[in-house]
Amino acid sequence: MRIALPSGTAAEVAVPDGPTRGLVLAPDIMGLRPLFDDHVARLAAEHSWAVAAVEPYPGREDLPLDERLSGRFDATRMLTDLIDAADHLGQDRTAVLGFCQGGMTAFRAAGTLRFDKAVSFYGMVRPPAQWSVPGADPLDMLAKSGASPTLAIVAGKDRWAPPADVEALRALPNVEVAFYPEADHGFVHDASRDTHRAADAANAWRRLAEFLA
Repeated sequence: MRIALPSGTAAEVAVPDGPTRGLVLAPDIMGLRPLFDDHVARLAAEHSWAVAAVEPYPGREDLPLDERLSGRFDATRMLTDLIDAADHLGQDRTAVLGFCQGGMTAFRAAGTLRFDKAVSFYGMVRPPAQWSVPGADPLDMLAKSGASPTLAIVAGKDRWAPPADVEALRALPNVEVAFYPEADHGFVHDASRDTHRAADAANAWRRLAEFLA
């Protein structure tokens, strides 16, 4: 079901009977679309979670990929929308989950103190200048006192996650790194991608479920 958050941003929501927790999802750079509608429905049905996925480019849903990659990303608005989505779900415990650019957002959200846990699938650790928010980038937010326990799903061949960035994650006491050495960026959430790895994807989804159990 599509709803509008207080900012006007669209979110896809699924709430099963008797949800056991909430989960707010930050999509990849291409935003809210049928792929993520399906993830919302599946995660709600399989785990009895109340789930909401939030559009990262409200009002600019038709923006081409090259402009998304090179242009500014409103990280502050996205965090506000994720928090509003969590409030809408109304659960005692709500985690945040993100993929790719959304994984970067999930790292940031861990430092808002709103979410009991955070999970990032191949999220960027050190953003490029156009996506950076000084003092509120992933490593800054993950290092904040009280930041959420975080699971980082990392692909060993991901050019967006160089070894130094992975080691920076490992050095944080609240971050658990699940490392897939033969995988590349985007190997889990979209089976149509060339980088999809079915066995590794199944393992990563299982790690997510165990971490949020």
